[in-house]
Amino acid sequence: MEKYIELPLTEEKIKDLKAGDYVYLTGTIYTARDAAHKKMYEALRKGDNLPITIEGNIIYYMGPSPAREGRAIGSAGPTTSTRMDKYAPELLDLGLKGMIGKGKRKTEVKEAIIRNKAVYFAAVGGAGALLSKKITKSEVVAYNELGTEAIRRLEVDKFPVIVVIDNMGNDLYEKEYII
Repeated sequence: MEKYIELPLTEEKIKDLKAGDYVYLTGTIYTARDAAHKKMYEALRKGDNLPITIEGNIIYYMGPSPAREGRAIGSAGPTTSTRMDKYAPELLDLGLKGMIGKGKRKTEVKEAIIRNKAVYFAAVGGAGALLSKKITKSEVVAYNELGTEAIRRLEVDKFPVIVVIDNMGNDLYEKEYII
């Protein structure tokens, strides 16, 4: 089923999403990969505030290539999500409502998705040039020193994703769903 969602995410917007649904996101999402996640984790250990508001937001596991002239961003394909699995449960417990990446997630992440009524989306790997056309604005908002791994705020318009793990724990990569 195809669904269109205006961001930010809420439990109400997520509750009817099912593994396998095609979703088109419009609004603000954030990017963060390994290095940015590590810095956020370290900030939390020190008792510092995170550089972005986590609650109700989506983190896209992506590091863009340089933008071409006249474009907001270069190729913007997803990276493998398991590299962020160490950090994802804590961010979900802080109110993160969605993640976009590719590949399977560990049991601890699935449990945190269910516990926090969140969702894990996949973007199509290898389609970064096409995905970048759905990004209308990109700006670095934290950790500029990390280059392509800096945290960016993206404005997206009908950004295409697929629900991989819904808020009930149904997993598109698993054979059996929870009903």
